[in-house]
Amino acid sequence: MRASLKDVAERAGVSIKTVSNVVNNYPHVTPAMRARVQAAIDELGYRPNLTARHLRKGRTGIIALAVPELGNPYFAELAGAVIDAATEHEFTVLLDHTRGEREQEVLVSQGYRSRVIDGLILSPLELEAEDLRGRADDVPLVLLGEREYDAPYDHIAIDNVAAARRAVRHLLDRGRTRIAYLGARTDSANRPAHLRLDGWRAELSEAGVPAPDSLVVPVGGWDRDDGARAMAQLLDSGVRPDAVFAFNDLIAIGAMRVLHERGLRVPWDVAVVGFDDLAEGRFGAVTLTTVSPDKQAIARMAVASLLRSLSGREVPGGRELTADFRLVERESTLGRR
Repeated sequence: MRASLKDVAERAGVSIKTVSNVVNNYPHVTPAMRARVQAAIDELGYRPNLTARHLRKGRTGIIALAVPELGNPYFAELAGAVIDAATEHEFTVLLDHTRGEREQEVLVSQGYRSRVIDGLILSPLELEAEDLRGRADDVPLVLLGEREYDAPYDHIAIDNVAAARRAVRHLLDRGRTRIAYLGARTDSANRPAHLRLDGWRAELSEAGVPAPDSLVVPVGGWDRDDGARAMAQLLDSGVRPDAVFAFNDLIAIGAMRVLHERGLRVPWDVAVVGFDDLAEGRFGAVTLTTVSPDKQAIARMAVASLLRSLSGREVPGGRELTADFRLVERESTLGRR
């Protein structure tokens, strides 16, 4: 039979209120009393009823995370980080999959699960600012990813332009001058591919290195096969780069496969840099140099933003919050020593 607060109070010889103060980590409990109650908790194996605790505060204890594709390793790793961050605050995470479709992202953002969640963390691809301006749901919302929005909700991302410039600078420092960009999108100017492409152009321009359109290859998606097709398209056009900067690791991995099939050695003939620092990139025949966003920081900031909104205080939204990144240098640009 599960131990109750009353059982713990009887074992410790204190009131139920005192046990509750210890469980809820109230600061005015003396160290000796806290140790006495904690000993009783440990002996009885008492576990707080988190559902009841949240309900007393008018909450469900559940936050939702909606991402475009759970099968994408980046979003899977991000989801794990959000779950870890939420668990620290005794919240459960409900995962949702929007497939990157605007209709589904609108549905999620408008609160079709609002009766069961306390807040929503949304990473959109197709959602537009006008969809958010008309949002009627009052469930707190935090936006992730690199889409640029003019909306009254906190937005958390890394500086994509700076990250792209750091990747291109690394290639330039390795003596590469024909640096292709795989992953451009032509359907919208405020997608992350646009920001990373801006960084690619800016760094090449500052270095006085040509950045012709022939080195920019658009893609229909952001998976391995999209990278393979983009790399094949570039080589078939007669353009021979000496380096590739890919929108993400999956595109980079697909590109590296085609380079291998065409007899081009990575990194000696073509150096490759990805983006996202996926585990998959660490275990290939040639490990992948990549931009590594701080996913744990993004997750912590997102959960903290929701908790800030749930605190009951009047807090302004619409903040642009920036997480850190770093360049992880591996064999695809450095070679084997």
